[in-house]
Amino acid sequence: MRHRKKRGKLGRKTGHREAVLSNLAAALILHGRIETTLAKAKALRPFVERLVTLGKRGDLHARRLALARIKRRDRRKIVHRLFAEVAPLFRDRPGGYTRIIKTGFRKGDAAPMAIIEFVEQPAAKADAQKQEAA
Repeated sequence: MRHRKKRGKLGRKTGHREAVLSNLAAALILHGRIETTLAKAKALRPFVERLVTLGKRGDLHARRLALARIKRRDRRKIVHRLFAEVAPLFRDRPGGYTRIIKTGFRKGDAAPMAIIEFVEQPAAKADAQKQEAA
């Protein structure tokens, strides 16, 4: 039976899959939106949404859990951005922090591509607040 087997394996072993998701999550937190394959975007969504929920908690334990999930060299900067800029945008939202937009097929191998982005854009929100203050 396939009960509770929702997430795909992406054709990779466990360590490689965790590294791919960690790197994609870091890129999404830094840039606000990324383009990747549809399968990776669907696997990334729950991973990132759990990180945003940790960011909304904001305590030291949540920060350490987020640091454990992000495995890049500059993870402290990424987690700081998550907790300081991304998570506060969603403090009133109970979930659904990302959206996936299908963009067609990749030219080389016809893989279905998608853009995954935050529903609220961190940079756009900061720019709007600066303009209101001025």
